[in-house]
Amino acid sequence: MTHLRFMNMGRTQLLWGLLWMTFAGSALAAEQKSLTLDVRDFATLPMTGAVDGKGEIQGLLARVNFMREEPGPEGKKRFFVNDLNGPLYILDKHSGKFTTYLNFNRLFHRMPIDNGFANGLITFAFDPDYQHNGIFYTIHLEDPKLPGSNEPDKSNLSGLDLSQYKPTEAVAVPGPTIREAVLLEWHDTNTHDAVFQGTVREILRLKENTRIHPTADLIFNPDAKRGDPDWRVLYIACGDGGSGESRNPVMRSNPQRLDTLVGKILRIIPDLNLRTATSTVSDNGQYRIPNDNPFAGKPGVRGEIWAYGLRNPARLTWEPSEPLIANVIGLNTWETVDFIHRGANYGYSLREGNEMLESSNFTAPLPADDRIPVQLNATDTDGTVTPTYPVIEYPHKKDGGDAMSSGYVYRGKKIAALRGKYIFGDISTGKLWWADYQEMLKADDGNPATMATIHPLQIRWNGAEYPSMAGITETAYHARGGKAAHLPGIAVIAFNGRADIHVWQDSEGNLYILSKSDGMIWIVTNAE
Repeated sequence: MTHLRFMNMGRTQLLWGLLWMTFAGSALAAEQKSLTLDVRDFATLPMTGAVDGKGEIQGLLARVNFMREEPGPEGKKRFFVNDLNGPLYILDKHSGKFTTYLNFNRLFHRMPIDNGFANGLITFAFDPDYQHNGIFYTIHLEDPKLPGSNEPDKSNLSGLDLSQYKPTEAVAVPGPTIREAVLLEWHDTNTHDAVFQGTVREILRLKENTRIHPTADLIFNPDAKRGDPDWRVLYIACGDGGSGESRNPVMRSNPQRLDTLVGKILRIIPDLNLRTATSTVSDNGQYRIPNDNPFAGKPGVRGEIWAYGLRNPARLTWEPSEPLIANVIGLNTWETVDFIHRGANYGYSLREGNEMLESSNFTAPLPADDRIPVQLNATDTDGTVTPTYPVIEYPHKKDGGDAMSSGYVYRGKKIAALRGKYIFGDISTGKLWWADYQEMLKADDGNPATMATIHPLQIRWNGAEYPSMAGITETAYHARGGKAAHLPGIAVIAFNGRADIHVWQDSEGNLYILSKSDGMIWIVTNAE
């Protein structure tokens, strides 16, 4: 039809038409051009794996999982970084030197690190008032069948005071269990030191059905100020412990059941002396449950629950004045980013992504009546609810990936091309994408078909361009002595091993990429 329209034009009109087509085509090409991130090496973690390690885990050279900025003046020069294999390090920003601040392997003799991708020292988070109280929180996994005490071994840390330590009774979960996730509160009496000294207290111990999808992340509301209802209130991402995909009917409904803690986002007050008039003490007596939690005070259900119906919310982030964001690792079909709302049900294990999840663990179109029961326990329900759906999803296909990584809205000042963009990735393939954050907010509209568009990112490192981080991590893996032909670990889409990446952003808006396969940290320096 275009050539017929030009045949009816005069010469001048034809020239203008061709010029417009050229301009429009160039603009479209520019709009569709994928951004390229420039990255450079930032730090190399001490090796805790084996260059010739066997299996899925042992060959990961250093299993870096989280990176946090120390609050207060010290944060200008120190990061904290954890390795799933046990160490919690202090990283000097300027020298790149790592110092072991705590070594969980020497403290907890029941902490397994050799089975399952998420085990060992999972995560940590600083109390919002850390500058004044020296408090931070950690989660690690334990195997109750292993020999030894479930208390820390004081002999390996001279400054550790166990006078406040008391193991709590593990919260049960329906079905057989293998692991226990342990939430601890640490109080450092001298935060300027490079090695911990102070007290530790057990807050919560939670049974897990399998070795996968543990309690995965901790976060505080960055908007909350002293005196606000959310000040020093802790949000906890609890994976479903592998229960939601089980063929065991006793376990499969755990993410939906409101009498269990797995497959949920929890909200608690760790400080027993805080907000006493508007909260109740937990069953184990170690924390408080806010009265404004959606299910607080409801008989037979867990008042700690803030949101539910999630498979593996492995990463939490929070944009100021916006909803909490969860990056959720899916089962066989979809990887998702969800905005977390008070009391919302995200559908799992009856939904995955924006589709119905069948008993085969594969998806099908949503039913005409999209409501699901509010499951109080194994047998009782309380009406129905329409699930809340993701704002981003990508499939388990060649142009997608295996496992949703972390993501951040770029808020830095140095890279104009990234401002307002949500940067995220896939753990195993090492692919990175961006989405417009305003489009994500609009996609949070209750319509399961509405999703923000995702755009691929290229990566440039040492002068060469890569379609994902996988080629970069494999090069670094071999440079550090890794013996496998490709990266260690297995996946479906990433058939040459797992890049095992995560994204992180510091308070100045600098973006970093972490990789477990080679124990490297990169910093993003530019984008164009």
